[in-house]
Amino acid sequence: MNLTNDNKLIRITYAVILAILLIAPFLGLYPVFVMKLLCFALFACAFNLMLGFTGLLSFGHAAFFGSAAYVTGWAIKSQGWSPELALIGGTVASAFLGLVFGLVAIRRQGIYFAMITLALAQMVYFIALQAPFTGGEDGLQGVPRGKLFGLIDLTGDTTMYYVVVVIFVACFMAIARIVTSPYGQVLKMIRENEPRAVSLGYEVDKYKLLAFVLSAGLAGLAGALKTLVMGFATLSDVHWSMSGEVILMSLLGGVGTLFGPVFGAGIVIALQNLLADKVGAWVTVIIGAIFVICVLAFRKGVVGELRAYMDRRRARA
Repeated sequence: MNLTNDNKLIRITYAVILAILLIAPFLGLYPVFVMKLLCFALFACAFNLMLGFTGLLSFGHAAFFGSAAYVTGWAIKSQGWSPELALIGGTVASAFLGLVFGLVAIRRQGIYFAMITLALAQMVYFIALQAPFTGGEDGLQGVPRGKLFGLIDLTGDTTMYYVVVVIFVACFMAIARIVTSPYGQVLKMIRENEPRAVSLGYEVDKYKLLAFVLSAGLAGLAGALKTLVMGFATLSDVHWSMSGEVILMSLLGGVGTLFGPVFGAGIVIALQNLLADKVGAWVTVIIGAIFVICVLAFRKGVVGELRAYMDRRRARA
């Protein structure tokens, strides 16, 4: 199997997945469940842009996801903004927050970088807990979907579903374009050998800061979209455990791969929805056990191991 055949297989796989997404409401799949899955898949893809392609492990991505969720919910419910303006507002707010986080954190590496992002995210959590417009422990409830551009009524789940699909596909293609561009190649070089990138004259901090802001903005878009779909924003969106979930999704699917985070998000969200009513809190233990098994058996994640297998097969051929 040569590289051309591999590329054709990947394109066919993506085309099949897109076709399934387009006809999912007619296959008996619950639209709200698929929309939630796509929101978290976008969140995982945004995180993977940091960890998988830049090599920066952030423990604070819940801050971007949750802050955008709150900003979007507040803008729609309290200020009467239209859905598209609220989504943009939430995304811009999270990107700005990412800029602030990045200016502080990117000067450090490894565990120090991770701990700084976690500390900053906890500050955002306590702001969300205490601020008067966030609803405190109750969060923002009953956020209406409204009409997109004043024309498209998003009240129906089917209409909302296709809007979410369009946004997810557009963002996925944008991430794919970023990581395959010259800028993306520099990010990969920074991930593999940062001192060499510095020696070649690249301003590494600027590249990492831009990656941080892009990742924060996309994570915020995922959180804003989740609020629009589910109709609420709560403290769980900005809690540190949400950062742990997105790390789990990325590692299960395979960091450094385009589709890996999507697959990992699908596993986690599906298990949470299928097992929550049957086993209750034990769903966390089950997901943890699956994570341990995958780490031991699939060090590169499910999609990562599949890609490595295809590479080995091509090398033998």
